[in-house]
Amino acid sequence: MSAPAKASVLHTIKTVAWSFVGIRKRSGFEDDLAKLSPLQVIAVGLLAVLLFVVGLMFFVSWVVAK
Repeated sequence: MSAPAKASVLHTIKTVAWSFVGIRKRSGFEDDLAKLSPLQVIAVGLLAVLLFVVGLMFFVSWVVAK
């Protein structure tokens, strides 16, 4: 058997986005385990959290300024 193909950056982003929502099929989860490396998931997850927090900060400052 050959090794499973590695996931693309877009696939990793979609996986992290689904984890933020909390909805995932078991088959999708098993596919992600085979393709994704923990380093990919951690890096994209930290970037997503950073973007989320910065977005919230800009939104709150925009609302308070009005």
